Amino acid sequence: MQLTMLKCKIHRACVTHAELDYEGSCAIDRELLDLAGIFPYEQIQIYNIANGERFTTYAIEAEAGSRIISVNGAAAHKASPGDRVIICAYAILDQQELADHRPQLVYTNELNEVTHTGERIAIQTA
Repeated sequence: MQLTMLKCKIHRACVTHAELDYEGSCAIDRELLDLAGIFPYEQIQIYNIANGERFTTYAIEAEAGSRIISVNGAAAHKASPGDRVIICAYAILDQQELADHRPQLVYTNELNEVTHTGERIAIQTA
């Protein structure tokens, strides 16, 4: 059996640009891509905390250190500058791979500066 598992995420990134007239994709600061383990042209899911939109696109590289998160093309209708988003990538794993799987979690502030990283999401309690 194969399972689709969270590979990595950039949590609460702040959209800096929404460019309708740009080739569709999401430009992400190269440092954030590297830290999360997202590859240029990799499929990503974006979850907009501000308006509930959820959409699929692919990652492209923005200048390292720029802190850019630019939602481009048709996806620019789903996010605006200032919106906070969660950017996720997934991997298909065999059951044997699950024991060693640890997602790369990158947490950012409103300036897209990394506040901390992790490999585990805390258990939700009542």
